[in-house]
Amino acid sequence: MMKSKKLKNPIEEARRYVTNAEESIEKAVYDPETKSYLDSKYVKTAGDILWKGCLIALDAVLHVRQGKGRPSIDKCKEAAAKRDHKLLSFIVNGYNIMHLSMGYDGMKDKKVCEMGFEYANDIINRCAVLYNPEVVVA
Repeated sequence: MMKSKKLKNPIEEARRYVTNAEESIEKAVYDPETKSYLDSKYVKTAGDILWKGCLIALDAVLHVRQGKGRPSIDKCKEAAAKRDHKLLSFIVNGYNIMHLSMGYDGMKDKKVCEMGFEYANDIINRCAVLYNPEVVVA
């Protein structure tokens, strides 16, 4: 049995998730006539992977996760509002696209999916600017 290890660099780990989401969406068949993917399965998977990667980056800068369980999106928004308004904007839009439209609804429109990847990169890149591994929240 493998022991879980603490992430050395959560920003790089979050970027790895984006790469995994790209691999997932590449499996989807694209119909240029409708400008949509034909199977929502890959879109949902990609959206979920993207959002989970963003949560890793967000947790590294917002420190909203306390103990077990998951923080609500409202706690993330609240913490981002206190820390960085650009990040807050990216979170609001990214959550709606990646988590809701892609992950839950499986919206197959290619432009929506491209926006999901764009917001994931925006969130992760903004977190990279704000990330300070020296700060430890007790």
